[in-house]
Amino acid sequence: MESNNRYENVLKRFDQLTEELAKPENIRNQQLYRKLARERSELEKAVLIIRRYVDCEKRYAEDRAVVKEGSDRELVEIARSEMGELERQMKTEEESIKMLLLPRDPDDSRNTVFEIRAGTGGDEAGLFVADLARMYRLYAERHGWKIEDLSSSPTEIGGYKEIIFLVSGENAYGKLKFESGVHRVQRVPVTEAGGRIHTSAVSVAVLPEAAEVDIQIDPKDLRVDVFRSRGPGGQSVNTTDSAVRITHIPTGMVVQCQDEKSQHKNRAKALKVLMARLLEKARCEQDEKIAAARRVMIGSGDRSDKIRTYNFPQGRVTDHRIGLTLYNLKGVLDGDLGGIVDSLVLAHVEELLKREMEAASRAGGA
Repeated sequence: MESNNRYENVLKRFDQLTEELAKPENIRNQQLYRKLARERSELEKAVLIIRRYVDCEKRYAEDRAVVKEGSDRELVEIARSEMGELERQMKTEEESIKMLLLPRDPDDSRNTVFEIRAGTGGDEAGLFVADLARMYRLYAERHGWKIEDLSSSPTEIGGYKEIIFLVSGENAYGKLKFESGVHRVQRVPVTEAGGRIHTSAVSVAVLPEAAEVDIQIDPKDLRVDVFRSRGPGGQSVNTTDSAVRITHIPTGMVVQCQDEKSQHKNRAKALKVLMARLLEKARCEQDEKIAAARRVMIGSGDRSDKIRTYNFPQGRVTDHRIGLTLYNLKGVLDGDLGGIVDSLVLAHVEELLKREMEAASRAGGA
């Protein structure tokens, strides 16, 4: 067995990054330093396993030499036994290395902007927006992530027409990006006097937070309007013009925020949402295939366009993309999403591995 050239290249790149991070000129350039440090961190776990793999290869070669020489029967038996163990260990570690070296979505390490909107179902859909927002907040708490509210449109009975918040933390987008789509709920609404089960739908969009280096906004392209914040039912939130509406003139995109009493804070939050949306728009323009895939995932907000169903009478949650059903509805809504999220990530990794194997097979047959 010989070490894969790709592994050798990974080791060389890791050593190169270590040297680059020690250079004073790179330490002074914080943007470049963070980029190099992130790349090195992403390679570190793979490098540890590759080094173990290379060590196994050396021991395997030494054992093979002993077997080939064959002068000492007892040593030959020991060597053959160790070769079997080493083969199994190398196979396991090679699978781990393949997983770690799969092409990574560069956005996985970003923070993520969560947008949850009521679809079909009226007030009941608005109530389920609140339920999903709570579910994602609790899931974020389990990972030590930070939640920052950006914008919301509350309804009269405690739900939301729309709620937008920022999730900040390690691999937040990488974990949550598969939540995009239509989430369907089946239950008896609190507003239903006859006890009939209703089906409603909520749309979830998960966007990577835009960094300033990604989107450059010319202040001349923004129209900023301020107005007085008001809560549901006409109740005044405050008595000053603190709410902010920002219009991006070139695209006509409009974002508003009135959650804070400070005009400055509302403006900052609205800009975060605007930048995330502009980044998403830019990506869609660069790659229409990605745009088409995202539209399919998010859907129209119609019940038939679902990725997941939350069935209260049966106490079950079903993710229709991977055929996973869990009879733990209460736990899931209390933030126990790990089983679903991890299964979606694993399915994605398996698909990537399948494509890699098919590409390697085609290259070998060429």
